[in-house]
Amino acid sequence: MKLKPHILPTIIVSQFACTSLWFAGNAVVDELTTRTGLGTEIIGYVLSSVQLGFIIGTLTFAILMVADRFSPSKVFMICAFLAALCNYTLLVDNLTSSILLVVRFGTGFFLAGIYPIGMKIAADYYEKGLGKALGYLVGALVIGTAFPYLIDWLQLGSNYTMVIKTTSALAIIGGFAMWLLVPHGPYRKPSIRLQIQAGPSLFKITEFRIAAFGYFGHMWELYAFWAFTPLALATYNSVQHKELPISLWTFVIIAVGGVSCVIGGYFSLLVTSKKVAIVSLLISGMFCLISPLLFYFPLVVFLISWCLWGMAVIADSPQFSTLVADSAPATLKGTGITLVNSMGFAISVVSIQLLLFMIDRIDATFIFMLLGIGPILGLIGLTKKSS
Repeated sequence: MKLKPHILPTIIVSQFACTSLWFAGNAVVDELTTRTGLGTEIIGYVLSSVQLGFIIGTLTFAILMVADRFSPSKVFMICAFLAALCNYTLLVDNLTSSILLVVRFGTGFFLAGIYPIGMKIAADYYEKGLGKALGYLVGALVIGTAFPYLIDWLQLGSNYTMVIKTTSALAIIGGFAMWLLVPHGPYRKPSIRLQIQAGPSLFKITEFRIAAFGYFGHMWELYAFWAFTPLALATYNSVQHKELPISLWTFVIIAVGGVSCVIGGYFSLLVTSKKVAIVSLLISGMFCLISPLLFYFPLVVFLISWCLWGMAVIADSPQFSTLVADSAPATLKGTGITLVNSMGFAISVVSIQLLLFMIDRIDATFIFMLLGIGPILGLIGLTKKSS
């Protein structure tokens, strides 16, 4: 069946627009620190509150089988509007630390109706070549995640409110576009009833379990790497007495991962999604282990290395989602993706908090080695033979 040419571009653009909300708080963390009175701990709090909201959201959506029981495009639009509202609330007068954490939690909760639902919509359209389609889709998420850092670096009007206003407007536009232009896909098979045991039953499927555990190792590393890349750049500036523009290079390091997602998608057609995931985990794991050395390399070598790490750390993500979707029954694809997302993001909160805890206890050049735990365990899980 030939699809209308606007379908995939619309999904990609909508995913980019809506996921720009994810790191909007982190991109303006200095201004939020001033307004709330929090110290350096705000870095972990701002991201972890979004992650926690996403975890609770995806768990709720998975238990209620929202992605498989209701119109995915409508769910996407409603969640985009509500996430934008939560994000815009950061501009209220007299912002307190409590309000900050609540609205970032709310943003994360409604992102649960955007990221995994977007992948479910793509799975409804692509029975074959899903790895390639999700490569574009996750690539859009990656660039959307990095986008607030670019806005901040550009200093639009030298006003941090532009980051919040721009990302909120993008989310509203993206949600509306998804609802208006992307109807139900030809391979959608909705569930007509709630199945409380759907989650446990999915983990009884060997291939689903293998894909999930590989994804969990990937998630231990990914968001902590993204969240602490500004710290890595600041540490390099301190060690080497440089003045790297942190917001710009954070944007570049995260955004190049969008390119690797697309490249990995094409390679998945040639060598399978599982092999792409294994190679990506292997490369990013190696960077974790040698990370203390990178801070003593010349500037060009450091930046190239961190960009390559930024590519490897995310290239496997769409392939894990492909493996999860392909191993789940057709009526539970959305639930499977959402459930695995929920558990993976719960793991990311642990790694983020671990690095936050270790910042003042060990030399900053060593903390990224802790991220190597994820790729190692992920590789062990992926390379186990199916029984």
